[in-house]
Amino acid sequence: MASNPNAFVESPLPLFPLADEDEALSVPLAGRLPSYIKDHRARLRARFRQGGGDPMPDYEMLELILFRAIPRQDVKPLARTLIDTFGDLARVISASEARLMDVSGVGEAVVLELKICQAVAQRMARARVMHRPVLSSWDALLDYCHTTMAHRETEQFRILFLDRKNVLIADEEQARGTVDHVPVYPREVVKRALELNASALILVHNHPSGDPTPSDADISMTAQIQEAASVLGITLHDHLIVGKSREVSFRSQGFL
Repeated sequence: MASNPNAFVESPLPLFPLADEDEALSVPLAGRLPSYIKDHRARLRARFRQGGGDPMPDYEMLELILFRAIPRQDVKPLARTLIDTFGDLARVISASEARLMDVSGVGEAVVLELKICQAVAQRMARARVMHRPVLSSWDALLDYCHTTMAHRETEQFRILFLDRKNVLIADEEQARGTVDHVPVYPREVVKRALELNASALILVHNHPSGDPTPSDADISMTAQIQEAASVLGITLHDHLIVGKSREVSFRSQGFL
């Protein structure tokens, strides 16, 4: 990861005493956390232990994450800046490394902590649907798709492969695209289904614009995949388009 010249760093103590005695007293000793920051961190951690994260605003949850990345600085200003920049905690954690590093105060340690949180959230959501009957765990599936794809800045096309009992046996990224297009080849989709001995498919892709309304290209591509799959006895259960705050199901909309 490239370093950010604006990232928080620990400042060494001056070699010679500062001319202004008050200014000299304001410089914390090396390795020592100023008491007001230490007390704030202790209070925030205590609130989290007592009540969990639900009552806490996004910027305070973000502070708890930043404590590890920036151990000797007041991280509240950076937490608020990140929330103001990206909109909410989920978008901060999902933001690309490049965009995060553009924010003054963000360095490699901060990006690493945020990406760890993102990976953990995605893994937890995925564990709720893998090797389980998908059609009876639909809410968990939607949660997984939203967690994984809702805040991506470019389009991603994923395929969920199911066995004869509609148990999810594989979840794979088929393609990545631009902010408004992702190339998908029906023959490749069906070929991979045969390789995995899948009996059914669920297609999933995101709209970075936030609006999950299907485009004409989405509808046409879905019809092509359905036709290619049906010839080989493979069922296309649904195509989900993931937006920022909701998902659209082709089946529920009458496109399948």
